[in-house]
Formats: sequence, structure tokens, C-alpha cells
Amino acid sequence: MAQRRRQSAPQNQSQAAAQEEDDDLTFTQPSTSQVQRGLEKVTNAQVDQKTAEVVQYVLVKDQKKIPIRRADLVKHVVKEYRNIYPEIIKRAVRTFDQVFGLSLVEIDTKNHIYILVNKLDKEEGASQFNNPTNPKIGLLFVILSVIFMKGGVVRENLIWNTLKKLRVDPGEKHEEFGDVKKVVTDEFVRQRYLEYARIPHTEPAEYEFRWGQRADMEVSKAKILEFMGQLHEQEPQSWSQQYREAHSSSAQTGTSSSQR
Repeated sequence: MAQRRRQSAPQNQSQAAAQEEDDDLTFTQPSTSQVQRGLEKVTNAQVDQKTAEVVQYVLVKDQKKIPIRRADLVKHVVKEYRNIYPEIIKRAVRTFDQVFGLSLVEIDTKNHIYILVNKLDKEEGASQFNNPTNPKIGLLFVILSVIFMKGGVVRENLIWNTLKKLRVDPGEKHEEFGDVKKVVTDEFVRQRYLEYARIPHTEPAEYEFRWGQRADMEVSKAKILEFMGQLHEQEPQSWSQQYREAHSSSAQTGTSSSQR
């Protein structure tokens, strides 16, 4: 009997995963008229309370830089208020903007995934990446710099070799970062700072890195060029292609908030 119970656990887990997937697919964005009808059935205080719960949930997730899925918000927080989801998100966006100086940005419109971006950092040039005091942010800044300077995509061997020169060996446990390779290929990827994908038709398999969606939102390419200029005692304009890209991208407003 015990043997039979042990074997049923993975099946239960897979059923739960399938159920979550079904939950994701069953939610569709309510229409304006559906939202209006839904608002007639609740008080303003109830909507504000649910908005506060959404804000709290997102802030907790953001502490670990975990992107937030709309499906998780609906399932775990919004729940029975899903028919007024757009109104709740609209109020949450306003709260993040006015109270916290943050933008709630939808970085993946297909899967409806959000991140928080610090508007004040962007506006004042005080981003954590400009003066990285957190060692992991410093590590990430180096990796993003290499990718940017090499044209936007690099093979993983180049990243590992660069880190080795900085005495951060991905094959050894590091005093500050622990398992370096896991931090880079798992944590930074999960946080959407990096994309890590297999290069097609390579045998044995080879992988490459690109900037992730969060990096595009939070990291200034112009600041990276300034850093490289100081490092090599050159003007940022010395790298003409990167200079054009940095200043064309910095002119765009990539931090517009989403109300989806």
C-alpha cells in the first residue's frame, strides 16, 4: 500500500500543474461593459481593499525580482473579483506611480507578465546599476556590458572566460555568489535580466546569452558606454555602433505602465 501511495504523488503533482495551466487559459480580459456591471455589485471600499492586496503581492514578489504572471494575480489575489480585474489593475498602477514612484510594466503581452520598474531611478539617473553596491548586481552589470559591447548576443564561453579573468570561476563555488553558473543561468534568467538559449544545430549543445526584458527596461546602455569609456580611457563615441544604439534606445520611453 505504501508503495502505491508513493507512486501516486508525481501523478497528483502533474494533475495540479495541468489544473494551473487550465486556470491560466480560462481567464479572459473582461470587456468595459462587464467591468461596469461588476462594479455595480461591489463597494468602492471593497475594490480599494482588493487593490491593496494586489499591490502588496506584487511588492513581495518584486523583492526577489520575480516577474508576476497575470494568471497568478487572478488566481491567488483577485479571485472572485476577476470580472473587475482591469479596474483593480488600473488602481494598482496609479498606486505604484503616486505612492511608490514605480511603474508596473507588462513585458510579455502574450503571456501577460509584469515587472516593477523604478521611475525615479530612470529619471534621476540613480539606478542600482550605475553604482552597484550589491555584488550580484555588479556581476550582472559585467555580463550585460559584455553582451552589449559584443553586439547583443554572445556565446556562453565568452561570458565564463570573462568572469574567470575577474576571478569568478563558474566551475567553482564562489565565496560571495555560491554556484555562479546557477546564479547566471537560473536566477538572472528567471528574473528576466538575461535570456539563455541553446544555439540551433550545435552538437555538443552550445548556448548563448542576450539581454532579457527586465534589463531592457532597467539598464541604461548609455551608462554602460560611460563605464567602458572610463575603463579604457576612451570617449564613449569611440564605439560608434554601440553609441548610436545607446542613445537611440535612451530616447525611447520603454517604461510606460500597463493597464492590461
